[in-house]
Order: sequence, then structure tokens, then C-alpha cells
Amino acid sequence: MKHFLRLTDYTKADIYEIFHITDEILEGHYQNLLQGKSVVLFFPESSIRTRVTFEKGIALLGGQPILFPSSALDKKEDLQDVIGYLNNWANLLVVRHRDMAALEKIAASASVPVINALTDANHPCEMAADLYALSKIRNDFTMDHFLFCGVTGNIGLAWKEASEVMGFSLEQCCIPGYEMNGVPSHHCIRDAIRGKDIICTDSLPADLLSASRGCTVDLAAMKLANEGAILNPCPPFYRGEEVSNDVIDSDYFVGYEFKKHLLTVQQAIMVYCLTH
Repeated sequence: MKHFLRLTDYTKADIYEIFHITDEILEGHYQNLLQGKSVVLFFPESSIRTRVTFEKGIALLGGQPILFPSSALDKKEDLQDVIGYLNNWANLLVVRHRDMAALEKIAASASVPVINALTDANHPCEMAADLYALSKIRNDFTMDHFLFCGVTGNIGLAWKEASEVMGFSLEQCCIPGYEMNGVPSHHCIRDAIRGKDIICTDSLPADLLSASRGCTVDLAAMKLANEGAILNPCPPFYRGEEVSNDVIDSDYFVGYEFKKHLLTVQQAIMVYCLTH
């Protein structure tokens, strides 16, 4: 049994093993792995992609998803006691909660795997799915040069985790004062994007939109990137803010195609955690 809280808890070989399991699922394996088992999920009402793909993925593996709002974990009852009871009935816990410390406390008390479906510190399932998608279109995506456009937050920090585990180069484009520690940074998209292959973005806080105009990824900027470069914005993205309308409608954009892998990769993460 393993938890899936941070990519940095795993090795590069572990991530490739999850990719291998993903391929096996696509070949029809593990269809009854969750038969007779229950997966308890904690998700906010606003979650769409991650929740849909986890619920459907559980059902396709033969399991029963049981959903609660994330706020159910914020009551007076100690998390240790909440999980102490759920250990009797749940075979897996999938938790989307802002506080990484809460995830760590849940994992410390759980006798079943705990999967992090997003915190304010990272988003490991999303990263795993994006890396798997890259593995299907690149000979070796770890040799690509990655650019993250956005302020320090869970998505940027998740890409940093991914770069540390997989060994690819990562730089950031943001306004001054919002850089990630240990990541080379730029403050102008046209300088930052030169020599890059994979462009990733995150949505911007409303109060930083005006100051961040120089970091917006538009079609003209993408044409300065390396030949074959792609744009993979983290949803929800907002046209006219961190990305332009014309670049989303261009051939550089791979978002919809990449996110289809969320379903199978998240299934593979569940399989991995239950069988290793």
C-alpha cells in the first residue's frame, strides 16, 4: 500500500511504472480490481475535471465511489478520528483539500491509500497525466525545455516537483516578486519563451492581471519558441488573461487532448497505490 501525496515521494522509475500500468489499463487489464470495494472521495463543488475522471475511473474498475464535500473534513472532529472510522469501510481515499497538512494527517491515520487530488501546494495527479501525455508524443520529454507562466502557486510548484523527479529543465515567466525558489525566472514572455518546447500556464489572481500582461502567452510569443513547441495550460484557463484567444484556437494548444489522459492515469495511480 502506498499514498500518492507528492511526486517527489516517488522516483522516475516509479512514475514510468504508473505509465506502464496506464498502458495496461488501456489494453483492458484491471477491470475488476475495485469490484466490491468502496472509494471515499472529498471534493469541493467547483471541481469538474478531476472529480469526473476519478468517479468514472472508479466505476470502470468495478468500484463504488462515495462522495463528500471537502468541507466535511473541516468540522470540529479530529481528522485522526474521522479516518479511524473510515478505515473500517473505505478501501481508498481520494482527497481534494487546500491544506497539505490535512492530507498528511489523513495519510498518517489511514490504513488504506490516500491520493492527493489537489492542494494549495501541488497537484500530483494532474502532473502525472500531463507527463504521460507528453510521453506519447515525444521520444523523450525529459530532454525538452519547459516554461511555466504564472505566479508561484500549486500548479507552478507541481511542475517544479515534476522537474525534480523526472530531471527536465524548468524556467518561469512571472511578474517580479512571484518567483519560485530555485527556478530560473523571466519577466517578459518574449524573452522567456525562446528555446522552450513545452509551455505551461496557470490562471492569474484578479489583482495581478494588469501587471502580468507582459507574461501572457499569445500566438506571436509561441512562434518564438522552438519548432514543435506546444502549449499546455492548466484548466481552468481564461482567454484574454494568461493566454490569448488566438493561441488557444491554434495548433499549439494541446489541452483538450492532454486532459483525456486524466481518466486512465488516475486509474493507474489507484492501481499502483493498491498493489505496491
